[in-house]
Amino acid sequence: MSDSMDRPFPMFHDMDMPGLGGDPSEFRANRGAPLPEGQPVGSRDDAIAALKTVYDPEIPVDIWELGLIYEIDIDAATGGVNIEMTLTAPGCPVAGEMPGMVADALVAVPGFGEIEVTLTFDPPWTAELMSDEARVALDWF
Repeated sequence: MSDSMDRPFPMFHDMDMPGLGGDPSEFRANRGAPLPEGQPVGSRDDAIAALKTVYDPEIPVDIWELGLIYEIDIDAATGGVNIEMTLTAPGCPVAGEMPGMVADALVAVPGFGEIEVTLTFDPPWTAELMSDEARVALDWF
């Protein structure tokens, strides 16, 4: 499919970036505080469970199943979590809010301390990043 009108979600290279107001790499959110000494650190599974509670408001699938999470890095000593994520489209109306939504979900998990979420568009999101569950939910095979 070479024409962006044939795809349910536009690809990044098909669009300009209105509404972002600048370099998308500047979109970050920070939450939380260092864990108290001796508190057990949360797991990757804990992080994924929290990420599955965050939905793109325009798509009825969580951000994990959509393939919007590129990296989860958990510091085993401090419980700090760094997330690198993207969006299905750079012009998404919640582009500036999504990192904060993700950080809020993670900071609520016991065992996680300082949270940093960074929004990136490199590499661009493609539909191939979606899970089978997301494809079924969207009736997109």
